[in-house]
Amino acid sequence: MNWLAHLLLSEPNVESRLGNLLADIVKGAARQELNSYIQRGIACHLVIDRFTDSHIVVQRSKQRIDSSYRRFSGVLVDIFYDHFLAKNWSEYCNVSLDDFTAEIYSSFRAYPGQIPIMVREVISRVAAEDWLGSYRHVSGVEIALLRISKRLSRRCNRHLSLTPAINELITHYDALESDFQEFFPQLLSHVQNWCIT
Repeated sequence: MNWLAHLLLSEPNVESRLGNLLADIVKGAARQELNSYIQRGIACHLVIDRFTDSHIVVQRSKQRIDSSYRRFSGVLVDIFYDHFLAKNWSEYCNVSLDDFTAEIYSSFRAYPGQIPIMVREVISRVAAEDWLGSYRHVSGVEIALLRISKRLSRRCNRHLSLTPAINELITHYDALESDFQEFFPQLLSHVQNWCIT
């Protein structure tokens, strides 16, 4: 799942939410420098990823993606699922998406604890450009694909473009939404059980 889902599935405190976000940014030994509450958020993120990556419905969604994108099908499905989460938000959360994202952005900006400078910069961009709220629109998904393409291009030192994959969302829209609606309640239940332990 992508960031919107990770934040919704976090325990409802800023450090758990930061951990769920930081799991994609802070790697290796640097994680050990973070406090135990943030580390629990990272652990939650990993639980979500393991369940998602191995789930049969998610595998089915990946198979819907054209083979030219096969290497990135997991990334695409994560983003497409965040779109369906944003679109169907009221089914999963009793706080509006706008109120939820505003609270997330505000709590991250106000967080007094230590987090890496680079992370603060990412959080600033996420809030300034409302990355989380933008997922509700197909155009927001397209912008997310452009951001990811730029990041992958820098990492691979060659041009990669996932932006045309927006057509995969459009072409398989109803089937992917149906997959999401079947999968997400199971993920919610799995994470709730993990949080209790």
